[in-house]
Amino acid sequence: MATFSVSKSFTWHGTITDKVALVCRVFGLTADDLREKSISHRCRLEINEGDIVYITGPSGTGKSVLMQELEKCIPQEQRVSLSEIELPSDRTVIDCIEGDLLTTLKMFSVAGLNDTFCVLNQPSNLSEGEKWRFRLAVAISKKKKYVFADEFCSNISRIGALVISYSVHKYAKRYGTTFILASSAQDILAELAPDVLVSTQMYGPSEVTYKKKGWAR
Repeated sequence: MATFSVSKSFTWHGTITDKVALVCRVFGLTADDLREKSISHRCRLEINEGDIVYITGPSGTGKSVLMQELEKCIPQEQRVSLSEIELPSDRTVIDCIEGDLLTTLKMFSVAGLNDTFCVLNQPSNLSEGEKWRFRLAVAISKKKKYVFADEFCSNISRIGALVISYSVHKYAKRYGTTFILASSAQDILAELAPDVLVSTQMYGPSEVTYKKKGWAR
């Protein structure tokens, strides 16, 4: 088990323009109120090998911030993020993953990328949803201990999201890969079955729930 404490705060550094001053007057704020006010995102997590950590909450509550701060805690050689996966235009999808054909197809299956014409296309020519699935397949194929994915399953069909969530859960448990995922989607929770659920709040601290322990803190 590894324990991570992540924290990120933002303070206001804007310019007091006429419009800003007017808004402050409407809401009873002073310039000092703005400068002294800070937004903090923090949480403490206990993560085991093969856990699925799902950071979820309304838009603007710091999901991506917490995930990025958590990513910084992991040595670079142990992690991969979907955001860093490139989309080549000089080779087909099937040639972007090293290994034999069967292994490659298994990676694509986990990511829900099963269409023949899709895997024979170039990654740069895929639809946005297919590009996301491609990045997931490539990230998994790198065999890192930690896989980070922001906006998990956000831009694909909801049925596809359920299928991929279930496949990711099975893969994590079988191979011991830890997935750190962030999204506002709630409809995939049953299939994803996260071990650690981080619920971010618009105001107030994030709530961390552990499935095996059955309690939050």
